[in-house]
Amino acid sequence: MGAPPRSGDPPSMPTIAYPYLLVLHLFGAIAFAGTVFFEVVILEGVRRHVPQRVMALVEGGIGKRARQVIPWVLLVLYGSGLSMAWHYRAVLADPLASSFGLMLAVKIALALSVFGHFLLAMALRRRGRLVSNAFRRIHLSVFCHVAAIVLLAKAMFHLQW
Repeated sequence: MGAPPRSGDPPSMPTIAYPYLLVLHLFGAIAFAGTVFFEVVILEGVRRHVPQRVMALVEGGIGKRARQVIPWVLLVLYGSGLSMAWHYRAVLADPLASSFGLMLAVKIALALSVFGHFLLAMALRRRGRLVSNAFRRIHLSVFCHVAAIVLLAKAMFHLQW
């Protein structure tokens, strides 16, 4: 038998479904974070080396594919995340009681903000107002949010105060 949990340790997972939810969540996170990383770090770096008309075609193709794939990725990511958060509902009822609860609550708040960014981008796109500057700002903000979420996801299980 293992040692009893210390105060502030993350709660144990009582269901068999949790590991499957975790794998789905990780794959969704990899797909989403990888897409954001590609768009912010790689694609922006290519922009200055490629003629504008070619870049517009590349971005158009990537954008079309992203609009087909990313909603499904977000469904998996947020659906599994919500299901996993249900297991931590007791911790989330008083997130200031533990470092784990606080980091999880901040992670969820950042994830909700990312979803808000996604909704904003879709609304601007439908109205024809998703111009290059707005697109870049939204992507940079999402990139920073995602980086913080990834750090919190690891820190939740390794940092305690």
